[in-house]
Amino acid sequence: MTMFSTIRLRAAAVLASFALALSGCFLSPGKFTSELVFTGPDSFTFSYEGEIFFLGLSKLAQMDAAQAEFTPPECYNQETYESQECSAEELADARANWESGAADRAAEAKKKAEQMAAMMGGIDPSDPKAAEELVKRLKRQKGWERVVHKGDGVFDVSYRVTGTMGHDFMFPLIEGFPATNPFVQTFVRQGGQVRINAPGFATQNPEQAGMGAMMGIGSLAGLAAMRAELDGQGDAMPGIPVIDGTFTVRTTRGMRVLANNTDEGPEPNNTGEALTWRITTRTAQAPTALIALIP
Repeated sequence: MTMFSTIRLRAAAVLASFALALSGCFLSPGKFTSELVFTGPDSFTFSYEGEIFFLGLSKLAQMDAAQAEFTPPECYNQETYESQECSAEELADARANWESGAADRAAEAKKKAEQMAAMMGGIDPSDPKAAEELVKRLKRQKGWERVVHKGDGVFDVSYRVTGTMGHDFMFPLIEGFPATNPFVQTFVRQGGQVRINAPGFATQNPEQAGMGAMMGIGSLAGLAAMRAELDGQGDAMPGIPVIDGTFTVRTTRGMRVLANNTDEGPEPNNTGEALTWRITTRTAQAPTALIALIP
């Protein structure tokens, strides 16, 4: 009987989850600092400094292609569960199964590439100049002051924008990309209130939530958490940056924090109050707050 180790099964779950990622989860923060500052009842400034991971430009998106050649399985004794050399019959069965699925794998890889290009505004992730094209696209949008590709789908960015609270706001919002993967959202309510959600600044623990639940918003951060765990056990995984940062919301005098899920609550300062969330791979609950902008 052939059995795979727990680590290998988890790595396989990452591959299985990639197909689900195409439905909307293809961006994730890495190391970052972000602030949302309300400068008045009708104005704000938002900033994000740090890493953004684009799944389509990473090695993770190419993992299926890496299976173009047959790789012998790991075999274990069914009684002792100790690793052992595969028998000729086991190897023959594994190769036969792999060969029978060649056409399906090729068709699926092509489908995934087309889907990812659609999710990336027509940028072909297999094009060697794809990262360069994305840098150009971001820099022509207002707010993206620095965009540098660090490699393997990880970009170092500096984003800063000032706006009014006459409408809702979302970050990131990229020309040609579907608006399906927000890090931060603000929703303006009647009566001078604003709801703040940061779904991209959280992850789920796959041990608690189950592998199938990982691919919701923020789930690439969940894959990064898995990667960190696997790295600790010596197993190689794609370079998804591990989420690590802070998100701060600042108000001015007269504004009130009506609700929030920080650990410490609002902290007073010289200009108003501040809410701060420390974001790590253990952050399971997305930051959220409700602010009264008008006294």
